[in-house]
Amino acid sequence: MNAGRNEMVRRLGPLPDRVAEALRTVPRERFVRAEDLDRAYLDEPLPLASDGATISAPHMVAAQLDWLDLRGAEKVLEVGSGSGYLVALLAEMVGPSGVIHGVERDPALVASSRALLHELGYDGRCLIHVGDGARGWPDAAPFDRIVVSCATPLLRREWWEQLAPEGSILAPVGGSFSQTLLRGRRTEGREIHDSGPSVRFVPLVTGVPSDI
Repeated sequence: MNAGRNEMVRRLGPLPDRVAEALRTVPRERFVRAEDLDRAYLDEPLPLASDGATISAPHMVAAQLDWLDLRGAEKVLEVGSGSGYLVALLAEMVGPSGVIHGVERDPALVASSRALLHELGYDGRCLIHVGDGARGWPDAAPFDRIVVSCATPLLRREWWEQLAPEGSILAPVGGSFSQTLLRGRRTEGREIHDSGPSVRFVPLVTGVPSDI
């Protein structure tokens, strides 16, 4: 196992076993820019594009994976899939019977993440789409989990409508500079919200780009 990944996981402190194993397995250095290779395993976000898109810090990704409470074989949607790093981690968490859909509005990031996920052997389990994440991805709904990797002022109705019974949505909810990790669950027809730690993500940008 890569020494950098092992050291990253060690520095993050106690983690659920499955989360730690996913972080040890997926090569974060493959998802960062060439000029950031020496920082790939530092616990900090790294830039991906000039519009402010980033790959989240490892501690934040670990929190997302933990709060999603994945048991295996789920169908998951990530809104704002960026480099594809969390998509790959989610694939490790759901196993060979699960499937991950990512929605990303930047066609260049979609092209690069598709190519990398193919190279790493995630074909068929990780499907990346160009689209407006605010609208989710209705073509593949319903989803057992929806994880939003950009700041949003609320859990959008479109996401709730694409959620499977007993499913959950995880998103950083708040303003542009500070949010709370919020989990919305649908249980017995009711929507229940659980509040987590304070976080900081780049804002969700809406728009309707064309698929490639």
